[in-house]
Amino acid sequence: MAVELVRRGMAQGLPGTPLLDSPDAVRDFLRLGIGLKPYEVFGVIFLDAQHRLLALEEMFRGTVSQTSVYPREVVRRALEHNASAVVFAHNHPSGSTEPSAADRSLTSALRDALALVDVRTLDHLVVTRRRVFSFAEAGLL
Repeated sequence: MAVELVRRGMAQGLPGTPLLDSPDAVRDFLRLGIGLKPYEVFGVIFLDAQHRLLALEEMFRGTVSQTSVYPREVVRRALEHNASAVVFAHNHPSGSTEPSAADRSLTSALRDALALVDVRTLDHLVVTRRRVFSFAEAGLL
C-alpha cells in the first residue's frame, strides 16, 4: 500500500512541471509503477519540446511474458498530446532487464514511425522491480 501511495503522489504532479526531472527520478517512478506488475505493460512518457512531462500513459497490457504494441496507436497518442519527444518503458516480470530481439525491433519501428511526424524517441527503458535497462545508455537508439 505504501508503494502505491508513493507512485500516486509522483504521478499526480502537474503536467508541464519537472516532476520527472532526472534519469534517476524516471527510473524510480517506473520501478515503483510498472516494475512490480506480474504481467507485461508498455507505457509511454510524452514530453514537450523542453522535455517537460505532458502525460504518462500505460498504453498496452499483456501476459506474463509478452505484450502487443501497435505503433499506429503510439503515434496517434503522441499527436493528440502534441508531444515533441517520448520515452518508452515496459517491464519484464521475469526479472531480467536484457532486451529481447523483439524489444529491439519494436523500438526501431516505433522510433521510425514517430520520426515521420517529428517526435523524437529519447529512450526505451526495460524495467524490473530492482533494475532498469536504458536503450540510450547502451547505444541501442
